[in-house]
Amino acid sequence: MASKLTTCFICWNLNSNNGFNCNNNNTRVMHSPFQPYCKMRHRIPSSRHKRQYIKKASHPSIDGALNQNQNSDDDSLHNFNPPILLPLNNNSTPSALNVNGAERAEQLSGSQLDHLLAMIKNAEKNILLLNQARVHALEDLEKILAEKEALQGEINVLAMRLAESDVRIEVAAQEKTRVELLEGELEKLRSELAQKGSIEGRDAELHELQNGVFSDAITNNLSHNDKIHSLTEELNSIREENATLKNAIESFKAQLNDVANNDERLAVLEKERLSLRSALKDMESKLSIFPEDVSELSTLRVECKDLSDKVENLQLLLDKATKQDSQAVTVLQQNQDLQRKVDKLEASLEEANIYKLSSDKLQKSNELMQQKIKLLESQLQKSDEDINSYVQLYQQSVKEFQDTLDLLKKESKRRAPDEPVEDMPWEFWSRLLLLIDGWALEKKISVDDAKLLREKVWKRDKSVSDVYMAYKEKTEHEAISAFLGLTSSATSPGLYVIHIAAEMAPVAKVGGLGDVISGLSKALQKKGHLVEIILPKYDCMQYDRIGDLRALDVVIESYFDGQLFKNKIWVGTVEGLPVYFIEPHHPGKFFWRGDYYGAHDDFRRFSYFSRAALEFLLQAGKKPDIIHCHDWQTAFIAPLYWDVYAPKGLNSARICFTCHNFEYQGTAGASELEACGLDSHQLNRPDRMQDNSAHNRVNSVKGAVVYSNIVTTVSPTYAQEVRTAEGGKGLHSTLSTHSKKFIGILNGIDTDIWNPATDPFLQVQYNANDLQGKSENKEALRRNLGLSSADVRRPLVGCITRLVPQKGVHLIRHAIYLTLELGGQFVLLGSSPVPHIQREFEGIANHFQNHDHIRLILKYDESLSHAIYAASDMFIIPSIFEPCGLTQMISMRYGAIPIARKTGGLNDSVFDVDDDTIPSQFRNGFTFLNADEKGINDALVRAINLFTNDPKSWKQLVQKDMNIDFSWDSSAAQYEELYSKSVTRGRATKRA
Repeated sequence: MASKLTTCFICWNLNSNNGFNCNNNNTRVMHSPFQPYCKMRHRIPSSRHKRQYIKKASHPSIDGALNQNQNSDDDSLHNFNPPILLPLNNNSTPSALNVNGAERAEQLSGSQLDHLLAMIKNAEKNILLLNQARVHALEDLEKILAEKEALQGEINVLAMRLAESDVRIEVAAQEKTRVELLEGELEKLRSELAQKGSIEGRDAELHELQNGVFSDAITNNLSHNDKIHSLTEELNSIREENATLKNAIESFKAQLNDVANNDERLAVLEKERLSLRSALKDMESKLSIFPEDVSELSTLRVECKDLSDKVENLQLLLDKATKQDSQAVTVLQQNQDLQRKVDKLEASLEEANIYKLSSDKLQKSNELMQQKIKLLESQLQKSDEDINSYVQLYQQSVKEFQDTLDLLKKESKRRAPDEPVEDMPWEFWSRLLLLIDGWALEKKISVDDAKLLREKVWKRDKSVSDVYMAYKEKTEHEAISAFLGLTSSATSPGLYVIHIAAEMAPVAKVGGLGDVISGLSKALQKKGHLVEIILPKYDCMQYDRIGDLRALDVVIESYFDGQLFKNKIWVGTVEGLPVYFIEPHHPGKFFWRGDYYGAHDDFRRFSYFSRAALEFLLQAGKKPDIIHCHDWQTAFIAPLYWDVYAPKGLNSARICFTCHNFEYQGTAGASELEACGLDSHQLNRPDRMQDNSAHNRVNSVKGAVVYSNIVTTVSPTYAQEVRTAEGGKGLHSTLSTHSKKFIGILNGIDTDIWNPATDPFLQVQYNANDLQGKSENKEALRRNLGLSSADVRRPLVGCITRLVPQKGVHLIRHAIYLTLELGGQFVLLGSSPVPHIQREFEGIANHFQNHDHIRLILKYDESLSHAIYAASDMFIIPSIFEPCGLTQMISMRYGAIPIARKTGGLNDSVFDVDDDTIPSQFRNGFTFLNADEKGINDALVRAINLFTNDPKSWKQLVQKDMNIDFSWDSSAAQYEELYSKSVTRGRATKRA
């Protein structure tokens, strides 16, 4: 911390003639109050800045402080205050004032006393600032000493390396000397051979020497020359390295000198700080005397006032005496004596009058106070009476309400559901009879339905009157559907719904489809409907999550590729729901692939399953009201049902098809349909299953849209998006043609599974009213993943997704680096089926493998996903398109604020906290529109700023999100209504 102390020490000198005198050499002027200035530094300064830091921190002289204050831009210098004079000499005490008490009282004003007290307070603040500066100076000193030790260690290492270099140089020098000696011996041998060259008898010996020993010498010489050359090169490199090391040592020595200089400056700074502290202590001791002077000044004021009064009286007497100067001296003396007595009497009388006036005022105030007290007592008594009357009225109303409620309860218990309604006039029932007869004559309802409705009217059934009152303001079509619902409810307590799908959580889950199957089925079951699910029996299912799994003693044969294949039927319960698993005995081992999707023959695999599922329903004799198929994998159900199985007797059901993602449509060559028994020549037409972009291919999703009675998708916004050319992926024209039966219903989540108050995967359970557990889960995840826990308030951003282009992988990648830049932590859980995306994120994961704030887990882990939801402060969902999305709902359920792009179901469930067009009770997250870096930057920066700067508002937002109801109840009610209307229309058509 660098601190700037704005202080000015001054003295004053008062004399009787001149008042304040600031010409004394021992005084200076100080503006009071003086304000300290303090600025925090967030990092340790570099060695170049340390000198400036120490220079700024050192205490200036008194003159320097005065000049600095006079030139400062501080606000306190713009408002000039009268100077306060203090003695400059530290050892002296305040001198006596050179004026009498009255003059001192006139000189010293009340504002000056206020300034004196302000100066005392500011002196205490400056003492505190000096103590803080000392603490930070000691911290800087410790850091500098640590740097000094580190530099000394590096110097030691360099010295060791230099010593090694010197040894290597000595070895090289010795080797060079040895080579020079060998060269000398070689030259000597050559000269001796030259002298003996003339002797013929030694020719053979010379020849032998030349071919033997001399050749060895030459060989040795050549090898020595090569060795010399290599040693010379090594020596040169060692010399260059040595020079570099010497330069580095010189640089470290210079830095060490800087450190030493810093130590000296810190010592000087410490001495100056001690001197300042002693000076301030002296000033405190001097300032402590002033309260006594203040009390003395108060006494002087009183004395001065008395003296002033007496002077005025004397002046009056003097005037009277001047006017009567012509009178006799004796009379004057008598008058003077009398005047003295009169003065005393007047003074006594004045005092008496003052006491009398004060007594009268006190008496009047007492009388007024008594009157006010009496008035308040009367008002209080009246308010008590009013309160008592209100309480009595409230108790009476509560009693009447309870009596009415009890009466209604008794009447409700007494009246059975089918008991006649007696309070409706006969005219009402006659009008109903005429209405029903009119519908029957107009062929809007069947004769049988009309008969059942007439019987209810004759019996004055309450359900008929309730439906009529509820639908009398609606269209005739809606009213007819409601009345026909009464006829269906009379024969069946609920609907019989069968879901046929490729996924179901938690036993066979890839994406959101599995969650929808289990969540919607459980919600419908709770509403009193019979719900069953049919799945393929995969080899990679989580069999431990299936209860009472067993194989039935029955074999179902189904048609495929021109022949019959056997299928084994397994049964079990999943999340309390009855589930049938079909195991094909086909040589292609369709569901023994170790994975759910992604095989080259997926079209054949799931067309086989769809045919086998319907065959099972037929041979089991089931008569469902609704067969609900999902996505392209079971879209074959719709054409198979109407073209193949309805003629065989499986004709009780209405077909509902839900497309969870129009990106995947299940296309193949038209001839591929023949394998499951469909007529490709009849179906490969523009109005049936022919793909809109390729006339020689069929589209299973298009076939389901055409052949189903109900077509849904997973959010209202996505239902609008897929009606466009961009969103419909080629099916927008087909959806427009069948728009009357197409609707978007927002998915829900299974709040039994996704519940932080009961989640078994969490370290600590928590809820919206007790968020301490969320902090503990955050700490546990950090420990588990090896993230830093140094700053508990550091925001944690989570992301759980499949890394495919649809999910905005480029924005996820950008969010990782942006979160780090904004001071947060990022955790990603998910993998990619796209090889280059998987490799890219593996590279990012390796780069941040040991980072304190980033962790990427490139797989799916169910338990870890729960932990990340619970630990995250916010969640990134930057999808390019998102039909519904469950991530944002789950994250809000766990108190993680979503940061989502406005598309599909995200637009239907996440509303920006800063959007004034949205009612405040619905604002629950941060959104952006454009799928680019600028959009996600704005949303993520706003989220982290709110988390960091306004913890109270963030906590309120977390609690609001956790209390939002994203259960399946509302969505299931919409499906229930669609089912009922479709079933009613189907039955009415059959009767007609």
